[in-house]
Amino acid sequence: MTTHTEAEIASQPSCWRQAIEDVPVDVLPRRGERVAVVGCGTSWFIAMAYATLRERAGHGETDAFAASEFPAGRRYDRVLALSRSGTTTEVLELLARIDTATTAITADPTTPIMTAADEVVVLDYADERSVVQTRFATTQLALLRAGLGEDLAQAIADAEEAVAAPLPDTLVEAEQFSFLGIGWSVGLAQEAALKMREASRSWTEAYPAMEYRHGPISIAAPGRVTWMLGAAPGGLRAQVEQTGGTFVESGLDPMAELIRAQRVAVARAFARGLDPDEPMHLTRSVILSS
Repeated sequence: MTTHTEAEIASQPSCWRQAIEDVPVDVLPRRGERVAVVGCGTSWFIAMAYATLRERAGHGETDAFAASEFPAGRRYDRVLALSRSGTTTEVLELLARIDTATTAITADPTTPIMTAADEVVVLDYADERSVVQTRFATTQLALLRAGLGEDLAQAIADAEEAVAAPLPDTLVEAEQFSFLGIGWSVGLAQEAALKMREASRSWTEAYPAMEYRHGPISIAAPGRVTWMLGAAPGGLRAQVEQTGGTFVESGLDPMAELIRAQRVAVARAFARGLDPDEPMHLTRSVILSS
């Protein structure tokens, strides 16, 4: 029997295609605006990725914050809020107290974020039944990347490969994972680690690739995995392999490589007798009581 999480992971290439068919560029951050992107959990990590991509593309200064850590008094032309559920307490409270232009991306058009933000993009076809967020996160990033003018044809082809490729036993059975990224893939490395924790309760960490050698590499060892999303810095593979650890680098688009990490997280959950659809201590949306 296929779990909701497995089905949602497998559907990502088709969701990405749908996202880029009709990009609402008149609602997304405009070129030249100073933008803050906010979210919680997975949405914060996607915000990190988009902020780096937007600046790199020359569209304007862009910062990313956990919604609870938005800096009071800092001025932006627009705040872009990412929230699958549309009910996350910290996001709604932030939208209520700021007086700048706001755009939100959500999966549920029946939730409070629809009136809390000035403009809203609804990706209801990418919504999920699983608590663990997979396809909504990557679909909104596909939309945002397309909005920056990126051609995602290769990313989608890579995603199809990532969905179908067999998973090595060394990844399913590993003791520990360190996910690494460079630039925009640092946020995706953080998200890959989060998926491992949520779905399979695995010991995972995440770092910028160049920072990994400044201490964290000390935990590399046989039975442990250092997993690069994107192209690794020169010499890093050799340094990891000298420890006896496993170094993973596929050459796929980092967003497609995230799919592989999602699949490994699910496989590890099954190996541990866990239900990836219902991770321990988590709910679909964090709603805080006053």
